[in-house]
Amino acid sequence: MVFSVRSPIPGFDQIKTVELEQIDEFFMRLESCEDDTVFMLVNPFMLREYDFEVPEYFKNILELEEGSNTLVYNIMIVSTPIETSVINFIAPLVFNADKKLVSQVLLDNNKYKNFGIMEKISDYLGE
Repeated sequence: MVFSVRSPIPGFDQIKTVELEQIDEFFMRLESCEDDTVFMLVNPFMLREYDFEVPEYFKNILELEEGSNTLVYNIMIVSTPIETSVINFIAPLVFNADKKLVSQVLLDNNKYKNFGIMEKISDYLGE
């Protein structure tokens, strides 16, 4: 599926459209349509309790409404071994699958103190 990026991904302002490809129920691949940038995404709900309110600004730019088909994934920096990989839980990617829109939502770290920017995946795998 191809999505329009509604607000710049920090550090990747050149990316305007991305293609989301499912690898399995745990991992997704997000590829820029403008260059060769690729992000590995992880389904946070497979790892931990992960609940947050999408801020109003992001609801508006993503055109999210009650009943919208919303997907949430987090960027993972892949390392070897995989257990040393880190996940950004404070800035999830939120997708409006109905309208093919995506934005990286920057959550308030004062409100969501349990969400870090570089959490080791091993913390959630029982390693």
